[in-house]
Amino acid sequence: MSRVAFIGLGRMGHGMAGRYLDAGFTVTLWNRSRSKAEDLIARGAKWATSPEDAAIDADAVVTMVADDEASRAVWLGPNGAAKTAKAGTIAIECSTVSYDHAREMGRELNARGLIYIDCPVTGLPDAAAAGKLTLLAGADSADLERARPFLEPIGSTIRHFGAVGSGTVYKLINNLLGAIQIAGLAEGLAIAEQAGLDMKLVLESIQAGVAASPQVQRHSKRMVARDFSGATFTAALRHKDAAYAVKLAESLLADKPLVSRAAVEAYAQAKAAMPDDDEGKMIELVSRPKGAV
Repeated sequence: MSRVAFIGLGRMGHGMAGRYLDAGFTVTLWNRSRSKAEDLIARGAKWATSPEDAAIDADAVVTMVADDEASRAVWLGPNGAAKTAKAGTIAIECSTVSYDHAREMGRELNARGLIYIDCPVTGLPDAAAAGKLTLLAGADSADLERARPFLEPIGSTIRHFGAVGSGTVYKLINNLLGAIQIAGLAEGLAIAEQAGLDMKLVLESIQAGVAASPQVQRHSKRMVARDFSGATFTAALRHKDAAYAVKLAESLLADKPLVSRAAVEAYAQAKAAMPDDDEGKMIELVSRPKGAV
């Protein structure tokens, strides 16, 4: 049976790693803290002492870490997976990283004989655990076909956007749109609250209106109720993704991305106040009445 090294066991990575066990793969895990791996080890996964250790004899290495810095460390750091991954190993980057980083990693890992695919994902943690994520792939077509057996356990839909880096481009667009919608929603609901509107009626109207995207539908209920249990995405992670997207926009567009910049600024405030809290709590930052301290 094929061997998978899985690196990064956060909210999404934990469920994704479990899917490889469900599918019968031999799975070796690494995470900064072993505690997040204990239940997977009990199910048959093996624990590695480092990404370098995890990659030994792996047919595919899958990473799901926080940002460019973490990605570079687990692939190319002193104990990085690239040190021991054999030639021909499929390197699947599911982390949301910057466009420049994805392309750089493609060059670096390809030069070491690995087959690099940028493959960020969309979906919530329950979809990750059920293998129903949407995978946003950037890869050579032949490389994608070689990787498909390692992608199908974690994703019900694979969208191939083109060459390495293109999957990351779309993921950054997707998460930037989410940042704009959620920040705008928080501000809109705060206006409604301070104007004294019936919030039950406001919520019903938003849910039935033309602006009711899945993000707006999900977060509007939570914001009005101030119920942020079951957090799925933090303010710090959304800020990071939106900042990567703005950097990409600035490299491609003639005019400054004003709307995107505003969303990044809103999330910078949320990150400073509550970096590890659910991003929906932004409503608490913007709902104070004028003149309040």
